[in-house]
Formats: sequence, structure tokens, C-alpha cells
Amino acid sequence: MATLLAISSCDDFLDRETYDSINAGAFFQKEADLVLYTNGFLNKMTPAYETIGHNSYDINADNCAIQLSTDLLRPDGNVSPGNQGGWAEGSWSNLRNINYFLVNMVSCKNNVNPEIYNHYEGVGRFWRAWFYYDKVQTFGAVPFYDFVVQSSDTEALYKARDSREYVMDKILEDLTFAANNCLSTEKYIAGGTGISKWTVLAFKSRVCLFEGTYRKYHSVDPSTGKQWEDREANIKKFLNEAVSAAEEIMDSRVYSLVDDDVQTAYRSLFVSADIKTKEVIWGRKYSTDLSALHNLSGVYYSATYGNKTSLTKRFMNTYLMLDGTPFTNKSDYKTTEFKDEFNNRDYRMKQTVISPDYKMTINNIEQPYAPNWLNTRTGYKPIKFTIDNNNVLSSHVSWNSLPILRYAEVLLNYAEAKAELGEMGQAEWNRSIALLRHRAGVTSVIPTSVDPYMMEYFNNTIDDTYILEVRRERGIELCLEMGLRWDDLMRWHMGELLNSAEKPWTGIYIPDTNAEYDFNGDGIVDFKIDATETATSVAISSSLANLTFSINSDNNLVWNFNRVWSEYKYLRPIPTNAITRNPNLTQNYLWENR
Repeated sequence: MATLLAISSCDDFLDRETYDSINAGAFFQKEADLVLYTNGFLNKMTPAYETIGHNSYDINADNCAIQLSTDLLRPDGNVSPGNQGGWAEGSWSNLRNINYFLVNMVSCKNNVNPEIYNHYEGVGRFWRAWFYYDKVQTFGAVPFYDFVVQSSDTEALYKARDSREYVMDKILEDLTFAANNCLSTEKYIAGGTGISKWTVLAFKSRVCLFEGTYRKYHSVDPSTGKQWEDREANIKKFLNEAVSAAEEIMDSRVYSLVDDDVQTAYRSLFVSADIKTKEVIWGRKYSTDLSALHNLSGVYYSATYGNKTSLTKRFMNTYLMLDGTPFTNKSDYKTTEFKDEFNNRDYRMKQTVISPDYKMTINNIEQPYAPNWLNTRTGYKPIKFTIDNNNVLSSHVSWNSLPILRYAEVLLNYAEAKAELGEMGQAEWNRSIALLRHRAGVTSVIPTSVDPYMMEYFNNTIDDTYILEVRRERGIELCLEMGLRWDDLMRWHMGELLNSAEKPWTGIYIPDTNAEYDFNGDGIVDFKIDATETATSVAISSSLANLTFSINSDNNLVWNFNRVWSEYKYLRPIPTNAITRNPNLTQNYLWENR
């Protein structure tokens, strides 16, 4: 199988005979052949640790401050049709491999139990949906192929883009088939690393929520600038499909939330050696024993290798009090110091970033560990995916397994789809949002009025109480996972939250710029303003220039970096070289002439 997958990378994917050198009729003879081939998809297409826990999109979302913003957001960023990637031959090779499998697996149909055969067809169609969902999120309308394109097939080679509506319907068709046919017995769900019925349904709930809300909040198709076809009907169709997929998992009772200890349960999902299959539906296994290691701890803690990813004060304010009331209801919320702001707050807060009681094992001694200002821009330093031992901070030696799809997201997909359909009430709340808040030690308070802070957070564009509370919960629960926050901003039409002029990157409250601060009470200075930047100090500039710190009118630290957003950025451009090779391709309309 390694040979089959390795033949791929050098020649034009349309001309090479990737699998044709192996006689399909001879290879696809038995169930073991289907297992072998689909294991190749797992090996090649399962997201890597960067995608799962330090996604290049997500660290550029509204809730993060980083050292250097993406080209897409920088005024001087070099993003154009002329240098856009994602459309080269190698970018489509996974699709060719998937379609080759689906077309040729029929050779063993008479030799395999029909239930098993349909399962593996479902697995292949899951991966095709996974492939095309990424392409639609990136480019919008794309050509859809459900067969292997041959170099002599000029009609297919020079095919125009199919409409987004068509491609998304084909994705839904593939996921529906896979959900109806993939198996859910212990063999297929054990370990949480394979594709089962539940994997498909969880992903289907994600995809359908995305598309239903995308069409709701984008009045026109960003690929064409034209009105959506049957817009209202299709919004409801996708949202109802999201609800249905989520409910099937919820009603099965196969999964539930890990909730052993409200102060540790949430983070345990991201730092444990084993995949916590009670909640994690699909994950990536890492292991010291198997020498399968990753570098998330190093990426988050390095002052040079990573991007100094930090969460913003504006986002941290969305964490509730333990009694279920908003932190921003407190009269002194703007003047609460770092050493106090974790008190009586949602326990996920201190399981997501360094808090005053956080400890790190250094030289085999557990000791207080404060934010290091050489690798944080706001003071809110993520620990969600990192191991509490400095031995793993230097290189690729992290051994914690990582979730890709988990039950908590399914509950959130269900809740948001219900809220968007206008069908959220006490019963729906209690079986979704209430469970997540209970796991975080937060009293479930069903909202009776709009939280003005959350309303302002989303530029006063949403006045629905349930939708705002679901968005709050989603931001907190899924923080830094799988690029989901960026995806949320794209589907909610909230790219404006990425503009630095209106939404600068804010950090901790500093009541006295001349004082020294001990965050964790260990008698050591953890922060001060000085002439240079060190592990315990930052330098303040009045210039507001990029890559400088300043203090705003609320005495919050601010990391200055100029970011701009425009409507055309909701999709990436079709690469110029792709249009040159195939003139029937068209450019996304707002990227034309750029």
C-alpha cells in the first residue's frame, strides 16, 4: 500500500498511471484489499497535529493575537490569483486515489459480504466529501469529479467549475450514503482512529451546519455574486440535516462528555496519552512507545519557532462566572487584574490558558509557572494542548493524542442548528448547552435576555438570545481546535472582526504601568513595563506601529499589528495558472482584476 500511495508525487496527476500499473481486477479481490486501500486514506488524509491544534487559520481568528499575522490580513500581504496555491496536480491527487478506489472496488463485490462492501464504499465516499468540503471552503465553486480523469478525456480536463450548490449537494449525497452504510460495531469504533458511522455523522453535522449558516449570512454566492438557488429552502435543508445527524449520535448514547472532575476533565481530552473514546469520536493517536510524536508543546511555548499564539482579553471576557452569569455583568470587570480574573469563572478558562495557579514540572520539580512574555503577546498563553513538563517544550517530543471530532462539537452543532431554525427551547438547551456548562462547573442558566457584551462582540448584528449564547459556548468549548473558529467567522459573515482598527488585540489589565506584578504569589516578578522585552517585561511604544506594545484607554495591554478585511477574502482566488491551463474555469467575481 505504501508503494501505491508513494508513486504519486512527481508527474502530472492526469497523465500518470497512479494505480493503473497495478491491475485493479487482480488487486480488488477480497475484504483485506478494501481494508488495505482505505487504510492508505487514513495514513495520508488524517489531519496532522498542526491542523488539529495550531491551525494556521485559527491562530489568525478574532480570539487570537500572534507575532505575525497571515498575508491574507496584512495590508502588504501578497495574496493574489498569481500566487495562490491549492490547485496544483498534487492538490487533486487524493481525489484521484479516492475515485480510483470507488470505481474499481466493484471487482470484489461478489467476493465480499454486502454489508462489508457497502461499509467500505461509505468510507471512500466519506473521504471524497472530506476532500471536497475543504475545496469548497477555500475556493467556493469547483469542478466535481466522481470518476478517474484520463489524460485523453479532454471534456473532463477542460471542465468548468460546477456551482457551489451542486458540489455541496454531492457532498451531502456522499455523506448520507456513508452514514447509512458505514458500520458502528466495536471493530470500527475501537481506539477512535478509524472511520465509522459515528465519524461520518459527526462530520456531516459540521458540514451541514456550515453550509446552512453560510447561505443564511451570505446574501449572495461569493463565487458568482448571484443569488443562491432556492435559498430559504436550502438553508432549512442543510440545518435540518445537521440536526438529524447530531440527533442520531445523541440518541444512540454511544458517546458522552468526559466529566470526571470539573477542574481537569476538559483539558484531559487534549493532553492524555490515550484517545478518550468516551467523548472523542475520531482522533489521532500519538505514543512514545510507537515513536509517534508531535510538536504542539514546542510550537506553543517556543519564543522563536512558533507564532507566540495568545488569546485576547476581549475573548477571555466571554467566559461566564460559575453561577452562570456573564463576567461582563460585574461592575468591575474592566479593572479586574489577571491574578483575580480566574476566580469563580468557568473552569475551562484555566484549562485553556495559564492561570495564577498553573504549575509546570521543571527539573522534576512542580512549581508555579507564569506567562513568559517572550512567547505571549497578551498574557493569556494557551495550555490546552501542551504538556506540563518543560522536557517536551524544545522539539518534537509531545506524546499526547489529539481529538479531531468529538461529542461536544456534535452537541454544539445540534444546538446552533436548532437556534438558527428558531427551534431552541428548554428541552434543546438542556440536552446540549447545559451539559457542556455542567462539565465546566457552570450553573446552567437559560438566558431570558440578550447579553449586551455578546451582542456588541458580534457588531450588533445578532439579537437572538439563543444564537448569541450558542456562539459564546462554541467559542469557548472549541477554542483552537481544527480551524473551527476561523470557519465560524467565514460562515457567519463576520470577517470584520479581523479588522485591527475596530478590534485591536487586547491583553491583560495593567492598573499601574510603573508597578511590578507577581501573578501567582510565589514572590517572583512576573510582569513589568521596562525598556526591553524579556521573559518578565515588555516595552511600551506610543507610536502604535506594527510589532509594538501599547496601553489603551482601559489600561489594557495592546499588541499592535495592522490587519484589514474585505469582502473578497471570504474565498481564496482561483490560481491564474489553473485558468491559463483551463480557460473554462472562471475567477471568483470579487477577485477579478486583482
